[in-house]
Amino acid sequence: MKTKAKLLLENVKKSLAKKIVRSCLRFDEVTITIKADETIDVLKILKDKPEFHFKQLIDLCGVDYLEFPEEQVNERRFAVVYHLLSLKNNQRIRVKVFLENNEFPILPTVISLWPVADWYEREAFDLLGIMFLNHPDLRRILTDYGFIGHPFRKDFPMIGKVEMRYDPSQKRVIYEPVSIEQRNNVPRIIRDEGFHNG
Repeated sequence: MKTKAKLLLENVKKSLAKKIVRSCLRFDEVTITIKADETIDVLKILKDKPEFHFKQLIDLCGVDYLEFPEEQVNERRFAVVYHLLSLKNNQRIRVKVFLENNEFPILPTVISLWPVADWYEREAFDLLGIMFLNHPDLRRILTDYGFIGHPFRKDFPMIGKVEMRYDPSQKRVIYEPVSIEQRNNVPRIIRDEGFHNG
């Protein structure tokens, strides 16, 4: 007997055919990978077709696959992942889109389909540097306005570059070079070998 997830995957493959680059069913969850230039078309079909009815965008996140080349598609580093929910059909689907340009990752905004995407896209921009074309207010949401870089990129320095603190004498926030003391984070191993009591 086919599960709901297997039937969903079959229906998605029939409806989207050549638009799907890769698909899988793991842990009873459907994931499809699509081409970047098909993003709006595919998501609109998944939202509007009655057999799918994915009216809710649960989450949208950016992913940096720099250190996971086996997950990449054609050596593309960045992906945007959409998590969709159909309350009517009690189903979920994950849609993954690999971005064409590793130097300037860009994808059209989906705010016209799901207004809730606004802050999700701002977060992906802020933390990974993914641009969303025609987003009405694409600015940082979690880091400070003057922050340089994107902290969720795999090549971002682990300790950052500057730190900010409130200076009571200047009565404002100031930036300074990072002042972290180097520490040995390797745990010390204690062994019983060679120690005798008595």
